[in-house]
Amino acid sequence: MLVTLHDILRHAEEKVCAIGMFNMLNLEMARGIIEAAQEERSPVILALAQIHLPYLPLEYACLLMTGIAREADVPVCLHFDHGTDFGVLRSVAESGFSSVMYDGSALPYEENLRNTGEVVKLVEGLNVSVEAELGYVGGGEDGLDDGYAANYTDPAQVRDFIERTGIDALAVAIGTAHGKYLRPPVLSMELLAEIRGLSGVPLVLHGGSGLSDGDFTRAIRYGIRKVNIYTELAVAAQGAWAGSTSFEAGLVDAKNAVKEVTRRRMRLFGSSNKA
Repeated sequence: MLVTLHDILRHAEEKVCAIGMFNMLNLEMARGIIEAAQEERSPVILALAQIHLPYLPLEYACLLMTGIAREADVPVCLHFDHGTDFGVLRSVAESGFSSVMYDGSALPYEENLRNTGEVVKLVEGLNVSVEAELGYVGGGEDGLDDGYAANYTDPAQVRDFIERTGIDALAVAIGTAHGKYLRPPVLSMELLAEIRGLSGVPLVLHGGSGLSDGDFTRAIRYGIRKVNIYTELAVAAQGAWAGSTSFEAGLVDAKNAVKEVTRRRMRLFGSSNKA
């Protein structure tokens, strides 16, 4: 069943857990994610990142993802991650996605705030939630780590940003980075606790692949309600494919590898049996 990000994260708040957001690039990844969700009886956020559109055209992604959400018997939020193009964001919202993230984190504060507010207006009336990022979660989907303290979310901006934009969820920078970590991350739980006290919306942790189980557990305890996972899925799928005996076997092995990672994360995040 298709739900918005607003609804799925409010549910996570009530259940004191986090919902995993799992990026997919093809049918096998999507199948692995949704099979794990249904077997674990877990709500799930199935996502596509704008940076991955060269590998999976939007029209095909929409057909695949909306079909999955329609047939699933657990809550599924369809999320477009790290969007920067207003036209693409509008197309996504009109094509059946129930959530978009506008990423203006590399922009000056006022420009990020202004653009985020425009995206909220852009999807108004479409029953689509909006996530935004304050501070800058470094690295990239290609795996460079620049999650430095100078880029952390400024608590003094949190309340102003949320009130003036009208967003449904806030991604925070507390020491994580996208992609593979080049050094062990050190998360600022003190900063996270301060932000949570100022925020009236659920908080999101980007750069989840590579964190320890203890990092996840503490972050959820301190208020994270959505965790983004991609690199871990991609590495598992690639490894499974490389060890397969045939093309056909590779499809199944990659799907099952994604499913196992997703299952483990759902259990750790506390979302299993919360559908």
